[in-house]
This record gives sequence, structure tokens and C-alpha cells, in this order.
Amino acid sequence: MVQGQPIIEVTLDGIETRKHTRFVDKQLGALKLPVYTGDDDISGVVEVKMNKQKKIEHMGIRIELVGRIEIINDQKQSSDFMSMSRELEPQGILFEDKAYKFQFQKFEKQNESYYGNTVRLRYYLKIYMTRSYGKVQKEVDFAVLISQPELEEQPQTSLKLEVGIEECLHIDFEYFKSKYHLRDVVTGKVNFYLVKIKIKYMELAVIRKEQYGQGQQQQTDNETLVKYELMDGCPQKGEVIPIRLYLSGVDITPSVKNVNGKFSVKYILNLILVDEDDRRYFKQQEITIYRKK
Repeated sequence: MVQGQPIIEVTLDGIETRKHTRFVDKQLGALKLPVYTGDDDISGVVEVKMNKQKKIEHMGIRIELVGRIEIINDQKQSSDFMSMSRELEPQGILFEDKAYKFQFQKFEKQNESYYGNTVRLRYYLKIYMTRSYGKVQKEVDFAVLISQPELEEQPQTSLKLEVGIEECLHIDFEYFKSKYHLRDVVTGKVNFYLVKIKIKYMELAVIRKEQYGQGQQQQTDNETLVKYELMDGCPQKGEVIPIRLYLSGVDITPSVKNVNGKFSVKYILNLILVDEDDRRYFKQQEITIYRKK
């Protein structure tokens, strides 16, 4: 730390009892952040410490609440979707440590926090002291989670698909639901009507697809989150294989579409058959993931 720079510390109210959630960010590592939902306020105390200085001249101390979408590989596309600001101290001179209370009441929680491979949507408090030769600042991240009761109440539809290779293979498979909450179970079945190739195994994978950018500039990142073996060995004609995959152990988030015109997050179920020559036959189906109230 530079000698003479003041130290800024932030203590959030009720932090010991507030629920926390975990994110894994490729650059920042594992994050454990306090959660704010619904009409929650965010409040606390900012402390500015002199750090052995007798006086500190400044041009003002402010706190901002920021919601920001960051495109990790292209900062030019990053932008704030919300920003609220409060003045803590007008221009002046500090002669001693000072504490400031702050509060942002029922701030708008329009998007859920998200930390992905190519994009992150983060909420944070930024406290900064402007000085004649630059800023001293501190950032404190927190999480916003949004439940989606409207998706929970919608009627479910099953998803049915066929896979066929003329005179070699004919199967159909069904997922009993198209929408799943974060701790749900994917259930379904695979029916084998014709099997004239030697199948080695069958597995089900969950793929997360991040898309950002527009039109021809759109970029996509696919990540396989889990693979689950449904069957080992070659099935007989007429055999029915059940599907059961628990989502609670998978690192998933709610699906989102075109957040502020910046990015989307989709989830795909990928059913894969592999034969003895290691040829792969697969069928993909998009599902909707939501946060249960």
C-alpha cells in the first residue's frame, strides 16, 4: 500500500445473518457473496482511515451502487445497466478517521447476478475519494437473485424427439418436462424400436451455452457441465431405458434471454449414443431453468 493513501473499509448491515451464495469465476476464482432479493435495501457503514496521515485533502467522497455487464474478452462491449450515487462528504480536509452511514432503499433488481466463462453480470458498491492526483477507491460485490414464480405456475409440456438412421437405428426419447428449477430432476425414457448397430454406451450431458454480441459479431461459448451414463452395452429391440438426472449437483443458473441486448444463457440436454467404432449419434434439446421461490 502507498504510504499516505487513506484506507477505505465497508461493513454491510446484517452481513452475519444474511444468506450468502457461491459463484465460480474463471478469473476471480470462488466468490461467496451476500444475497439481496425482492425489496431488500442495502445499507452499512463506510470508514475512511487516515493511515498515519495528519491531514488528507480531497475533492469529495462518494458511494455508488452499480449494476454492470462485463464482456470479459471485450471490455468495449461492457456497460452499466444501473447506477445510483450518494455523496458522503463534500470537498474538504480530513484530520481524523471518519465513518459514514449509507443506504440504498429498495433498489431495482432487474437482472440476476451471473458469473460465466465469457460474461459476468455483477452488482457492487464503489466508494471513491477524489484527490488532485487521482482517486482512492474500494469495490464491494454482492449478489442479486430473482425467483420466477410465473414459470413455476405455467403448465408443463413434455419434449419428444426421434433419432433415426435408415434401416439401422430408430429410437425416440421423451423428457417429461420442459422447464426445471435449479434443484429439480430430469426424468424421461428412451425407446429402442430398431437397433442394427452395435451401441457401446449412451449418455446424457447438460451443456451451458453463453451467447454475447449481436448479428455477425455474436460469439458462443459451450461448456459441458456434466455427463451421465444412461446405459452401458447394446440394447435390444423394444427395450426402454429410463432417464433420471439430478440437477442439484450441477453448476447451473436460471436461463436468460437477451439481457439488456448483451447476452443470453441457454441450457441444452444432449443425448449421445456411441457405437463400437466410436461414431457418435446425438440429439440436442433446449430446456428452461428457473429459480424457484
